[in-house]
Amino acid sequence: MKVSTRFSDSIHILAFICIYQGKITLSSANIAGSLETSPVVVRRLMTSLKEAGFIKTKHGTPDPELLVDPQKITLLDVYLATEGQTPLFTIDHNTNPQCIVGGNIQSTLEDYYRHAETAAKAKLQQITLQDVIDTILVKQAEKEKQS
Repeated sequence: MKVSTRFSDSIHILAFICIYQGKITLSSANIAGSLETSPVVVRRLMTSLKEAGFIKTKHGTPDPELLVDPQKITLLDVYLATEGQTPLFTIDHNTNPQCIVGGNIQSTLEDYYRHAETAAKAKLQQITLQDVIDTILVKQAEKEKQS
């Protein structure tokens, strides 16, 4: 089963827009180059970000704009905009009910997963897009000093 990268890719797009605004053309092709994906995927994700009110785009022109201060966008906001109510963790319900493990694993994991998801969402609520951007810029400065 392939794991979705919509959430991390959406954070990537928002950070890219903030860091490169005014420095390069923010076309879906340029953004896709950073993500190593297709411009179509970028445009689909940007549609979700636009619908959430994070960015403004104009059909047929590059250079999306961030509409919300990066300090006011939490990672939970981005998660909900891109993944909706999709659970962070999923349980395989196709197990053998006659097996001790297969017959009990779902109900056992449901509680653990619920608690873990609540904790993860609480943490995502504390981290802003600005935190991510600041960390990216610090890491890049460290790389450049080493060169």
